[in-house]
Amino acid sequence: MDGVIVDSNPVHRVAWERFNRRYGLETTEEMHRFMYGRHNVDIVRGYFGDGLPLEEVLARGAAKEELYREIVAEKIEEMLVPGIRKFLSSYPRVPKGVASNAEPANVRFILDRSGLGSSFQAVVNGSDVRRPKPDPEVFLRVAELLAVRPENCIVFEDSLTGVQAGVAARMRVVGIRTTYVDLPGTSINVDNFLSGSLRRWLADQSEFGD
Repeated sequence: MDGVIVDSNPVHRVAWERFNRRYGLETTEEMHRFMYGRHNVDIVRGYFGDGLPLEEVLARGAAKEELYREIVAEKIEEMLVPGIRKFLSSYPRVPKGVASNAEPANVRFILDRSGLGSSFQAVVNGSDVRRPKPDPEVFLRVAELLAVRPENCIVFEDSLTGVQAGVAARMRVVGIRTTYVDLPGTSINVDNFLSGSLRRWLADQSEFGD
């Protein structure tokens, strides 16, 4: 979702910076890079140390995401990755799912506010699995819900951890360059869903050939 449906990482950066200042912590560029594609439990512990009890880790993650939703409430349309609406509507018969490390409230918020929720037959968030990305569990769970074999799935990812998870799930991975210019392990990298090379590549895949 983040970085694929919505180009949200710039807003997540702002939200983490504001949130961390509540605790006197200045967010470095290295900390921002650490955040991309990770579950909030890992991010909070990475920022504040492993000594926090889980209840506090979860509370801080939830508070940061509340701040994030406040910032993006009126910006969803401008945050959509270019071409995503038309792309989703172009393949009505292809089963589609969302596999995200994001908090449940964020997933619901983005899909509801964007109006894209009806495009997906399965939605799995970071709280639905025991092991978030880079573990492949979240992708395998979506494939199971869609009743599609993993090797017949195509993953769209913007993060290194997401690509690792997709590869580990034995799925083909398309890299979306909202966060990184190069994503090792992908079958193809494109700027967004307006890409002609993406359409041509998909046409060569048996699931999209029609």
